Amino acid sequence: MSWRESGALLAARGPEPPRVGVVLGSGLGAVADGLADAVTVGYEELPGFPEPGVAGHAGRVVLGRIGSVPVAVLQGRAHLYEGGDPEQVRAPVRALRAAGAEILVLTNAAGSLRPEAGPGSLMLITDHINLASANVLIGPNEDELGPRFVSLRDAYDPELRARLRSAAEELGITLHEGVYLAVSGPSFETPAEIRAFAMLGADAVGMSTVHETIVARHCGLRVAAVSAITNLAEGMSERALSHEQTLTDAARAAESLAPLITRFVDRLAR
Repeated sequence: MSWRESGALLAARGPEPPRVGVVLGSGLGAVADGLADAVTVGYEELPGFPEPGVAGHAGRVVLGRIGSVPVAVLQGRAHLYEGGDPEQVRAPVRALRAAGAEILVLTNAAGSLRPEAGPGSLMLITDHINLASANVLIGPNEDELGPRFVSLRDAYDPELRARLRSAAEELGITLHEGVYLAVSGPSFETPAEIRAFAMLGADAVGMSTVHETIVARHCGLRVAAVSAITNLAEGMSERALSHEQTLTDAARAAESLAPLITRFVDRLAR
């Protein structure tokens, strides 16, 4: 399997095998800038990893340390709307597990369904709703990795969520909390869809993350996830939605996200 080869390569190329994997969403690459002993590996060197197809995704893994904790930071992810093989979603997560990671931290750019959580803010994901019309575990089960029917009861690890709250409090960062709803994209949602999603209990909407969470839980990785809010969802603002605007406001949110993830990972050594 290609993810085994990639996992072995990641374990060998960094200062030591990663304990934590971090996946960065659109425009959130700044989190990788502060790694110590950093080594960069392009996705083209890693079997099964996707070719970057979306602006704001660099397509590389940065291996290094945050404090004393070895990490692998993935700059770029595959999206189902790109139409490729779902293995490109599964392979990076499974490669991190094969490399030795125990924890996966997911970030994304998302639209907010809550007026008080506006552009530039952060939301801790407590649960998700998958309306992306697909589950990336469809197909033959990898029995060596996990069960056919994996539980998602605590998909977003309660202890890791508490640690993120504590890190945000230490840094004076407002960290909203809520349910992330995933759609397939690539079109943005209609106002009517947003009203329906609110009735379902969603607090933010995006086009990623739930797939990686499902794969991660299947292979035994603990998961924490944070959304960088880039806009109020369609119908909640006069502002027209665009990917360019997403990248601009993701950069604003990254000013808080980078120190939050850094403090959170550093504290895992204690």
